[in-house]
Amino acid sequence: MIDEIVDLGFSNIELSHGMTIAKLPGIKKAFASGKFTCSGVHNFFPSPVEVMIDAPDAYEFTSHRPFDRQRAMEMTFKTLEIAADFQAGYLVLHMGSVPMNHRKWTRRLTAIVEENGRNGADYATEKIAFVKKREKIAPLYFQRAVDALGQIADRAATLGVKLAVESRSRFEDVPTEREMIRLQEQFAEHPWVGYWHDFGHVQLKHNLGLLDHVEWLRRISPHLIGGHVHDVQWPARDHRTPYTGTLEYQELLPFFPAGCPLIWELSPTRKSEEIREALKVWQHQFPERS
Repeated sequence: MIDEIVDLGFSNIELSHGMTIAKLPGIKKAFASGKFTCSGVHNFFPSPVEVMIDAPDAYEFTSHRPFDRQRAMEMTFKTLEIAADFQAGYLVLHMGSVPMNHRKWTRRLTAIVEENGRNGADYATEKIAFVKKREKIAPLYFQRAVDALGQIADRAATLGVKLAVESRSRFEDVPTEREMIRLQEQFAEHPWVGYWHDFGHVQLKHNLGLLDHVEWLRRISPHLIGGHVHDVQWPARDHRTPYTGTLEYQELLPFFPAGCPLIWELSPTRKSEEIREALKVWQHQFPERS
């Protein structure tokens, strides 16, 4: 797996969720031999042994089940230690969600946009109802996320690994952009907490009219740690190879400081040659980001 990634033209790798513990010895061996450097790690790494599929949200800090919240903390602390072993600079975190069925809300809004666009009265009514309902029930779950982050941040500081709270793709997830601002302000004095920008996730919300991608980056940029790079085919097919969708990277990258990690996070269905060709374009267009 590592050899294949390196052969595509990448040597700085983020170790991500979905990896079984059986793969860890081989990854450690490749790291020790100098085949790659580890930019960061995405929670949970490796996956919990009892989870048979790639499910980074199998356990949530916001869950109403105490066992799930405790298991999320345990796995996060273990992942932090592994991140330190790999000399990773950051740990990407999903903070949880509010208990709303995304099929009824985000997926329904997406279907309306795909069929009729987002300018109709029906869409506006649905979106406003969604936002109002979520904001009404969100405070408890947001506070659980903040409380968990506080505990994790103390451990991260001792290990020297930054906590990168990721932008999410669904409005049901925690935090929303308004909540992200509050969260970052609450941890403003904690140097080990920041924001992780997922290009595709934010574009999905942009396509639903829930935010403006450029303006969001302008506002959140002081807290940036890095980003997941991928493209989006209208309106909601993400994790596409860069330059195969609708994203205009030249408008977005100026908000990222020099040396900021930008990790290509692509669907496993993408073809090797497509990735190689996109990487050539990227390196030509953004040599300072390569």
